[in-house]
Amino acid sequence: MRIEVVDHVAGAARARGIALVIDVFRAFTVAPHLVAAGASRVIPVAAVEDALALRERLPGVVLVGERHARRLPGFDAGNSPTEVVALDVAGRPVAHTTHAGTQGLVAATAADEVLAASLVNVSALVRYVRARAPDRVTIVRMGHEARERCAEDDLCAEVLLDLFEGGCAPSTETVRQRLHDAPAARKFFDPSCDWAPRPDFDYCTEVDRFDFVLKLWTAPDGLRELERVDTAVAA
Repeated sequence: MRIEVVDHVAGAARARGIALVIDVFRAFTVAPHLVAAGASRVIPVAAVEDALALRERLPGVVLVGERHARRLPGFDAGNSPTEVVALDVAGRPVAHTTHAGTQGLVAATAADEVLAASLVNVSALVRYVRARAPDRVTIVRMGHEARERCAEDDLCAEVLLDLFEGGCAPSTETVRQRLHDAPAARKFFDPSCDWAPRPDFDYCTEVDRFDFVLKLWTAPDGLRELERVDTAVAA
């Protein structure tokens, strides 16, 4: 199995095999929490306009998204796990747009399969990929606003590579120690950044919170959405 690590939207566009698109702070921490809360669909889109247009197409749709980390005007929640777990999304579709993560999912059109990746399901991702036994895997670090590397996505890629080589996932405590002072984590500890609640840091650094992966697929109505695939280890 050949593994390549690439960056940003350009990297996602050239991803081949199974693409693991990383966004730790916060898109692909938010998405699995939405699924776990019972959202009927999670639909990642690149453009804000595409998310807004789904209000006409999908009755009861919940809009979740950000630009420059701030909640978008008229949206039900920002790209914040703290905010989305407080919403009533059970049985409702969700449109999700972000500055980095959802851009990568949409751009990875040449990959055979596309998975949303973060620390909250890192071991499940490796289990899924190993079971599929692809010839190629592309790890895509979306980075800060899909334009520069960031400590949290670099760490997630590092953990994925270690797990593929037979290593063990780090503890949540270890991850929190490593990322506490990361540039992108500062907002969580700054009371003036009310768009980045302090609990978001804890949600995003909870290693292996979930035992499922989210795989991008095309639904019968033509919309691309994230499908839950369980990968729990048998007892």
